[in-house]
Amino acid sequence: MDMRLMPLLPLVTKPARYTNNEVNAQHKEWSEDKITMALAFPDIYDVGMAHLGFKILYSIINGRRDAVAERVYAPWVDMQQLMLEHNIPLSALESGHDLRDFDLVGFTLQHELSYTNILKMLDLAGIPRRTSQRGEDDPLVVAGGPCAFNVEPIADFFDFVVLGEGEEVIHEILDLVKEKKGQEAGRTEILKELARVPGVYVPSFYRPVYANGRFESLEPLYRGLPTRIEKRVVADLNTLPFPEEFVVPFAEVVHDRVMVEILRGCTRGCRFCQAGMIYRPVRERDPEVIKELVAKLVESTGYDEISLSSLSSGDYTQIGPLVRELIDTYQGCGMSVSLPSLRLDSFAVELAQEIQKARKTGLTFAPEAGTQRLRDVINKNVTDQDLKEVVQGAFQAGWSRIKLYFMIGLPTETEEDLDGIVDLAHRVLKWGREFRTSPRRPEVTVSVASFVPKAHTPFQWMGQDTLESLAAKQAYLKERLRRPGITFNFHHGEQSLLEAVFARGDRRLSQVLERAVDMGCQFDSWIDQFRYDLWLQAFRDVGLDPADYAQRSLEPSQPLPWSHLSPGLDTEFLRREWQLAQQGIPTADCRWDRCTRCAVCFDLAVANRLTEGSSGE
Repeated sequence: MDMRLMPLLPLVTKPARYTNNEVNAQHKEWSEDKITMALAFPDIYDVGMAHLGFKILYSIINGRRDAVAERVYAPWVDMQQLMLEHNIPLSALESGHDLRDFDLVGFTLQHELSYTNILKMLDLAGIPRRTSQRGEDDPLVVAGGPCAFNVEPIADFFDFVVLGEGEEVIHEILDLVKEKKGQEAGRTEILKELARVPGVYVPSFYRPVYANGRFESLEPLYRGLPTRIEKRVVADLNTLPFPEEFVVPFAEVVHDRVMVEILRGCTRGCRFCQAGMIYRPVRERDPEVIKELVAKLVESTGYDEISLSSLSSGDYTQIGPLVRELIDTYQGCGMSVSLPSLRLDSFAVELAQEIQKARKTGLTFAPEAGTQRLRDVINKNVTDQDLKEVVQGAFQAGWSRIKLYFMIGLPTETEEDLDGIVDLAHRVLKWGREFRTSPRRPEVTVSVASFVPKAHTPFQWMGQDTLESLAAKQAYLKERLRRPGITFNFHHGEQSLLEAVFARGDRRLSQVLERAVDMGCQFDSWIDQFRYDLWLQAFRDVGLDPADYAQRSLEPSQPLPWSHLSPGLDTEFLRREWQLAQQGIPTADCRWDRCTRCAVCFDLAVANRLTEGSSGE
């Protein structure tokens, strides 16, 4: 660890965040012939340690003899203050090397509300924020992850950005940077070579053009640059390397368990869901490969829980046999199996019974909308009958707690849709009282999030509800859900507004972000740290209106700041889905039905790949 931090550890909360030397941490020697990369997660250790993509890249890079990967997380505010007081720059966990000593610093972009943390980490590291301010001795700062598909609001802070899946392109990047480093090439030369790598975007080589305060176009500054950057995608998950060891923390962290990715992508086509659009197509990992990976991770970590990870694990075509076999193998060792998501159908109860034989902790389902009409609008292909069957089955099987997720502010939403949320909650509680077999009283938790329009979705053109409207809807639901047995939770509208601003923003927002950080904004996803008043001041100081980004509806024909960052989707597909949404017409899942002409399979030359023997192969 960075020994400069040692005297500070008794003065901060959770000092184990900063101590290093966890089980399976990699400590490799630095030398001139090695390329070094700091994997930077813009949130605290407790959150970042749960990120599977981080674990995969850490394993891949350290699996090379000529490369070193180390980890760095955002220090909590107490440690930050002490670091500033003692003039200690941000350093990596494994070696204690200052972040600015690395060849590359790679940030994962998981959530728009982490953007202030990125700038704060660069400041703590002594690395100039903007790529235009960095010199030859500064590291190359790179970003990847879902938010890279509209990186424009923070593009000025990254030397280059990677779109899509990183398992293959990371080798191309490391090889190129190492070669150019050996040739003592300058930053511009290295970036020009990186811009030739498929899936790599160099923002400084493009100039945005605005007209009358609106984004107009993006102009390449050099001949031969692509006008559209296509994401990287891997055809077969079975060919990809996967960690056989996870770093096991000393401190309690989020999702501290064995995690194995069983499938990647989703084609259910929920029109609000960015992940379901940008991670297409669906590719399943073979069951035998999964079982082998689980066995190795169980042995190397000592964890007592196995999580089968994906966007929708219940959709894995062989999920039933896989779960049963894992339970039979590991239950006698005191281990459990968990799924991060379940389908809202009758099979979910059967599967949940297998998983929670001993202790039924609770079940979570996401109807998303309160009426069938609105579920058809958002293409959430579940019915009231599905909910009835799964909930009644759950209570009969011994569960007493059900959690329901909904969104408010969805396109075409009416008061009737809000009443539908209330009605569903009351019906679920009624079913619990009628069908329960547990001695515990039934409990229903209704959790409501505010709709956030995201780039590369059919709802990208739809403006977000005003804060006043969202607050009124929250109050409406709160009053009508005030009943014993029902708990109502909701997200803060101001955070959702800021998320929408950066989800649909352009490069002018970099000034707002810098101003907000200078005034003290960081950890914006933590409600006790979120300072909406400072954000409003930052927008005023720069002369931009957050409502113009978040709440303005867009014409499907107008240029979008993120159009050049392609997940492989045909824009006509998104327009068609937007039109179908307004008519309340759902679209079937292309795994089991006809092709929806989203173009991903054709343009990226990769198709849905289901496990052997499944009907969707």
